[in-house]
Amino acid sequence: MPVNELSAIKYEVKKSRFYAHLYTISGMEDVELIAAALRKKYRNADHICTAVRFRDERSMLHEDWKNDGEVGRPGVALLEILRTQALEEHMIVVVRVFGGIKLGPGNVTRAFRYAGNAAVDEYTGNRDLP
Repeated sequence: MPVNELSAIKYEVKKSRFYAHLYTISGMEDVELIAAALRKKYRNADHICTAVRFRDERSMLHEDWKNDGEVGRPGVALLEILRTQALEEHMIVVVRVFGGIKLGPGNVTRAFRYAGNAAVDEYTGNRDLP
């Protein structure tokens, strides 16, 4: 299955911009390609947090997340979105461009969760997500 961007949204909180992307993936090679492309696209990004879930050729489920030095645990929040939505060949990436106002760990995680949910919402058409 080729890498396919399913949705992309922008969310702003206290001048920080969060760009969330949802992709289909088939393995870690796709994850590295996507991460490299987004680092190039968002050169001014302060943090690029990710969560992935995919099955390998033996149908074993693999999960991973990265906080990229961000406070709180936004990568875990993004992984929980994939789990809750039963997305097993997907990657959520949320890029933060810092706006100069510190949000604190709880608010940062909430902002990443909201952006990730909005990207899934954009893809699924489920308007009930927060």
